[in-house]
Amino acid sequence: MNNRRFARTAGWLALPCLVAAGLLAWYVTREPATPFEQAQAAAPFEPALVSRGEYVARLSDCVACHSLAGKAPFAGGLEMATPLGAIHATNITPDKQTGIGTYSLADFDRAVRHGVAPGGRRLYPAMPYPSYVKLSDDDIKALYAFFMQGIKPANQPNIPSDIPWPLNMRWPIALWNGVFAPTATYAAKPNQDALWNRGAYIVQGPGHCGSCHTPRGLAFNEKALDESGAPFLAGALLDGWYAPSLRQDPNTGLGRWTEPQIVQFLKTGRNAHAVVYGSMTEAFNNSTQFMQDEDLAAIARYLKSLPGDPQRDGAPWQYQAVAAVQDAPGAHTYATRCASCHGLDGKGQPEWMPPLAGATSALAKESASAINITLNGSQRVVAAGVPDAYRMPAFREQLSDAEIADVLTYVRSTWGNNGGTVDANAVGKLRGHTDPASSSPIILHMR
Repeated sequence: MNNRRFARTAGWLALPCLVAAGLLAWYVTREPATPFEQAQAAAPFEPALVSRGEYVARLSDCVACHSLAGKAPFAGGLEMATPLGAIHATNITPDKQTGIGTYSLADFDRAVRHGVAPGGRRLYPAMPYPSYVKLSDDDIKALYAFFMQGIKPANQPNIPSDIPWPLNMRWPIALWNGVFAPTATYAAKPNQDALWNRGAYIVQGPGHCGSCHTPRGLAFNEKALDESGAPFLAGALLDGWYAPSLRQDPNTGLGRWTEPQIVQFLKTGRNAHAVVYGSMTEAFNNSTQFMQDEDLAAIARYLKSLPGDPQRDGAPWQYQAVAAVQDAPGAHTYATRCASCHGLDGKGQPEWMPPLAGATSALAKESASAINITLNGSQRVVAAGVPDAYRMPAFREQLSDAEIADVLTYVRSTWGNNGGTVDANAVGKLRGHTDPASSSPIILHMR
């Protein structure tokens, strides 16, 4: 009797478990819906559509991950570190064997906007599809035309990730997507004008600015994906750099920048406040400087609408003059190594040598950017095809961890700066897993 009762109970329990397992299997293997399911590829594409797609690729900075110096454009290979192991960007040229040459428009849309490659293979969210999902249908069609017809095929096999089993199983990404990835394209806000909406579209969608500038949660998700969340673009640590706030924080953000100054920075790589460096150099070299002026103005309008957080950012910075001779640790190093460019007064030589007085890297509590650029120097900035003659040198061979910590502590506590002290151990950690910046940046000539 007990055995029969147990069997009946087990049977009733097995049924919902099987149903749940079936639903889970369906959910993680299903292909996302696409409006291009029945679309027929045009061959050849109209030149205007291909040209539009090239511009969308510039907006989206596809080259940043999918190209390497000395290799064919978009042939992949870039190594990206993750907490689970290294992955490599894939070949997205129209090569039919190793690239995306066999992709239909529907396949392309699923990969770009939903992170699902043909066959249901889930892409790691290092591919910023949580942002690209906001791309319009027209921009997806143009981007597809460009990748199919605007660049040359490159037979370059993809490099497998080194994430070990079972961590390399990709079906859990479907669950991650269900929790953290949006599914809708950008919808214009009726209470905002066309310029604001265009800026919001670029920043949230193709520009995927939040991928670097928005802090991440425990599941490595961006804590907010648009202006409705306070963490959106509030600054984040990523790959040894601190991507600063793009909100109206007066110290660590854009509170002291005007709209024209934001446009100037994105168009020329410099303004009175800063010069591009770190990861932003690649974004400038291959993306922002190629944007149309009206799009840059739209970005500036949108960013200036994002309020800062006084509790997080503190009282607005004010310049404080100091005596010409300082006895503080690091003062002598600054005078002999840094002042010739940045000035004894810390004001630099705008717009060529950036000021350190009031610099975000000297006001942010996170010191990674200040350490990284001092250790490794800056990548070459190339504006309008002309390489920058004034490049921050690397000091990893000239200065010890303690000397770098001292000089950065001096910079971050002088002229009204209040970023705080830098520990020599923090310098040592970044020294161990970063490399000097290359003087030969990737500059992509798409066609």
